[in-house]
Amino acid sequence: MEHIAQRLHEKMTRYNWVGFYLVDPADDGVLLVGPFAGSFTPNARIPLSTGLCGAAATSGQTVVVHDVSKDPRYLAGSPLVKCEIVVPILVRKKLTAELDIESYFASAFIPPEQDFVEACAAIVGNSLRKEQAVAPTQP
Repeated sequence: MEHIAQRLHEKMTRYNWVGFYLVDPADDGVLLVGPFAGSFTPNARIPLSTGLCGAAATSGQTVVVHDVSKDPRYLAGSPLVKCEIVVPILVRKKLTAELDIESYFASAFIPPEQDFVEACAAIVGNSLRKEQAVAPTQP
């Protein structure tokens, strides 16, 4: 996740903040900030009932907002952000993480960009699935 966040932030010029949120192992109703790269400090904890991350988590669907100033669900990380995409990452049909990308450019996540971001999230989901498959089972 750290490598993907860093590479997307470096190589995709309109991706001004790229990060992952992980379901809190102690409270599955909360997302905790994970690896990220970008120009501002993110929200450290997000309840699933809050924000665009919460909307993606509870719906299980990608959320794209082309102008965050017009969406009351947006939790501001930076006043420069204009557009956001959040892709839930499900492992065995259960929310495990999210890929969240914010841009200082309105309408940055047109359909080909959404497809690309969803493909990146799918890579992480496949990796997490494999990790869970080889993890030792609890007695």
